[in-house]
Amino acid sequence: MSAAPVKAPAGDRGDAMNTEGPFIRVDHLTKVYSLGKSARLGLPGRRSQAKGFTAVDDVSFDVKRGQIFVIMGLSGSGKSTIIRMLNRLIDASDGSITVDGRDVRSLPPAQLRAYRNQTINMVFQHFGLFPHKSLIDNVAFGLKVRGVDRATREAKAAEALTLVGLGDRIHAMPDQLSGGMKQRVGLARALATDAEILLMDEPFSALDPLIRKDMQELLVKLQRNFKKTIVFVTHDLNEAMYLGDRIMVMKQGRNVQTGTALDLLEAPADPYIEEFVAEVDRSKVLTAGMISKDPDPGMAAAAPGVPARSGHDAVRVSEATVLTELLPLLAAGTERVEVVDEHGTPVGHVTAETVLAALAPKEYSHAL
Repeated sequence: MSAAPVKAPAGDRGDAMNTEGPFIRVDHLTKVYSLGKSARLGLPGRRSQAKGFTAVDDVSFDVKRGQIFVIMGLSGSGKSTIIRMLNRLIDASDGSITVDGRDVRSLPPAQLRAYRNQTINMVFQHFGLFPHKSLIDNVAFGLKVRGVDRATREAKAAEALTLVGLGDRIHAMPDQLSGGMKQRVGLARALATDAEILLMDEPFSALDPLIRKDMQELLVKLQRNFKKTIVFVTHDLNEAMYLGDRIMVMKQGRNVQTGTALDLLEAPADPYIEEFVAEVDRSKVLTAGMISKDPDPGMAAAAPGVPARSGHDAVRVSEATVLTELLPLLAAGTERVEVVDEHGTPVGHVTAETVLAALAPKEYSHAL
C-alpha cells in the first residue's frame, strides 16, 4: 500500500469556489477529421461524409475557476478530443476556446508555448515517466524546461511528492513503483509546475479498483488545498459523480446534458441519461449537502473546528458526507442530522425520510 498523503483540511471542496464568471469558456466547438476525397467512415449516428468525420459536434460549456468539471462518455464519444483541443494538441475546426479572457485558438507560437508551460498541464492515463530518471527528476522536469534553477525545482518537486504521499521515495526509480504510485508521480509533476488548469484524461482508468478509489480520494483532498481548475475525462459515471462539481455527458460527439450529479439523477435530459444513471449507487454519490433542507433558524454558527449548537446535542456532519456514511447514524436511531460547512456554519439538515427519498429511483420516490 502506498504512503498516506498529507492530510487536507476537512470540508466540502465546493465551499472554496468563487462565483465569478467562467474561467474556461468553450462555444460551439467542432472538430472534423479529414478523410480524403473518397474515404468514408460508416459509424452509426455520427456525421460521416466524403470530406470528413465529425468527432466533436457544436459543443459548448463553461468551467469556473477552482471547479472540477468532468467530461463523461463512452469510448468514441469525443471527450478526449475536447480535452486535447483545450491545450491545442489538436486544433479545432470551428468554435472558440477562451481561458481567462484569452482566445486560445489565436495564440501565436511563443504565447502558446507559454500557455502550455505555465497555465495548463496534463495528466495522462499512461504515466509517461522517464524510466532513467529518479522521481524527483521526473517531477522537476517541467520546471527544468522553464529554466528554473536546480535547487528551486528540486525543492518544489520534493514538496509535490510529499503532498501525494511519496516524500520518502523521491530518489526511487519508476520501475520500483506500483501503478498507483506512478500515477501519484504524474499528479505531483502537474502540481509542481503550479499550473492553474489541470487536464486529466482518464488518469485512473488503468488502476485496480482499490487503488483507483484511493487516487480519487487523494485528488479531492488535494483540490481542497489547491483549488485548481480541473477538466477530468472519464467513461465511469460513478467516478464522474464522485469527483465532478459539474458533469457533461457526451454521446457521439455531442453534449447530451450538463449539470451536477443531482441534476443527472433527478432530471435526466433523455433516455440515454436515464439508462446511464439507472445503475449508479446513489448512496456513494449523493452527499448530505446535496439533499439537505434549510437549517434551523435558531441554530447558531460555530467558530471553525467547534460544533454549532441549536439548543440540543444534534449529530453533525460535513456537507461532503456521502449517504452511505449517514445510514449507520440513522439506523442507530438518530432522527435528525445537522449539516455544516467546513467552518461549522449550519447549511441544513437531513432526516431518514430525506435520505430514503434520495436513495429511491426517481419512479419510486413519490411513494416515500
